[in-house]
Amino acid sequence: MESSNPLLNRSWDRERSGEESRAMTFPGMVNKTGILLLLCFGSAVFSWSQPEFQTLFLFGGMIGALIACLVGTFVPTTTPFTAPAYALLKGLCIGAVSQIFNARYPGIALNALLLTFAVLAVMLTLYTKRIIRVNDRLTQIIIFSTIAIGVLYLVDALLHIFGVRVPFIHDSGIFGVVFSLVVVGVASFNLLLDFDLIEHSIRQRAPAYMEWYCGMALLITLVWLYLEILRLLSKLNRR
Repeated sequence: MESSNPLLNRSWDRERSGEESRAMTFPGMVNKTGILLLLCFGSAVFSWSQPEFQTLFLFGGMIGALIACLVGTFVPTTTPFTAPAYALLKGLCIGAVSQIFNARYPGIALNALLLTFAVLAVMLTLYTKRIIRVNDRLTQIIIFSTIAIGVLYLVDALLHIFGVRVPFIHDSGIFGVVFSLVVVGVASFNLLLDFDLIEHSIRQRAPAYMEWYCGMALLITLVWLYLEILRLLSKLNRR
């Protein structure tokens, strides 16, 4: 069975590079994902407890995590190193961001975290029960929607240099809330692509380093989902 996920349209036999003796397994992937989540959470807690370094952790963690993410994405064999680096660096950024939001709206960070894992549980159930099936059409819709959101955020960042912002991204009005709900929805559906990547990588007996790759992919989506839920809750608190 061929996956609709474009990341899987490749021959793993040509990429084992020294890991031919061991293929990716589900328990191995779960363990690696757990390690990444613990690293990210621990790093976030440390960042939260050091408010005097908030700016350093925010921008340093963001830039460092982006570099680790890009290297790991385009060179999957490096993920045994780049995935933990991403988790640690992104945790520093998340801790600083969460602290900023929580200072303004006490309790919002915990609520966002709980909602993130609630969404994860719901999407995992929908996927495993085949209530939602990941096919070519759904994959294309999710990917194109994600790209569109990314482009919109990039435009907003560029306009910010000139003192202009895209209103509904930041406003707490009805359009701003609807926009955030849509983005949370798209981030949630990206979890389905992650599950599809994991399932088919195991079926294809992908190299062992793909346990780290899939774990990092899932963590990236969870981080995005958490930040978007945090943004949505902050808008609702301002209304």
